Amino acid sequence: MFVLLSVSIAPALALFSFFYLRNQMATEPRTTLFHTFIYGAILTFPILFLQFVVNEEKIFTSVLMQDVLFSGVVEEFFKWFILLIAIYHHIEFDDPYDGVLYGVSISLGFATVENILYILSFGLDTAFMRALMPVSSHALFGVVMGYYLGRAKFTGRNSSIRYQAVSLALPMLLHIIFNFILTIEGKWAYIMLPFMLFLWWFALRKVKIAHKQLVQMLAAQQKF
Repeated sequence: MFVLLSVSIAPALALFSFFYLRNQMATEPRTTLFHTFIYGAILTFPILFLQFVVNEEKIFTSVLMQDVLFSGVVEEFFKWFILLIAIYHHIEFDDPYDGVLYGVSISLGFATVENILYILSFGLDTAFMRALMPVSSHALFGVVMGYYLGRAKFTGRNSSIRYQAVSLALPMLLHIIFNFILTIEGKWAYIMLPFMLFLWWFALRKVKIAHKQLVQMLAAQQKF
């Protein structure tokens, strides 16, 4: 059991450490990040219950509607909603890069619990592939979500609502594409590889921009 739990948690810890250590200009309070991670972990259970009910009640007759569209929309919406009501106006969300860290935290909280449940059910044989795809993809969706929430908070009021909308819609779209690729029988791996490479490139580009914005903000504050 200890080995299974360790293997389940390790990918999330590694990914969070990667994004946390990239922020060399300021140290985000670990307590707030931990709370955000816990929010994501708790979210797993109502989302899985909702997905279970939808499956049992046969609400969707199409696999694409249920496993691709519904799952992607529900998971990203709840993560976005919690970030918006619990973190967005928090006093410790005080620079653009914080959005990236909080987005990663809530996404990895969700991905960690989901990974634990999956590996406990199907064993260690699935651990490596899940670390490469579902866990890392959740982290990258969180980067994109958090980046645009950071843009929403630290840009003009006229652009705020637009960036908030993008912070929800774009992770949803990326998640739906990810789920759709998994449904392509026989050839999904050939399509998933370039998609994951694109996702890493896109997310790291957002990380770089957020870090640059943080540097500019700190430089402006030092002038005063």
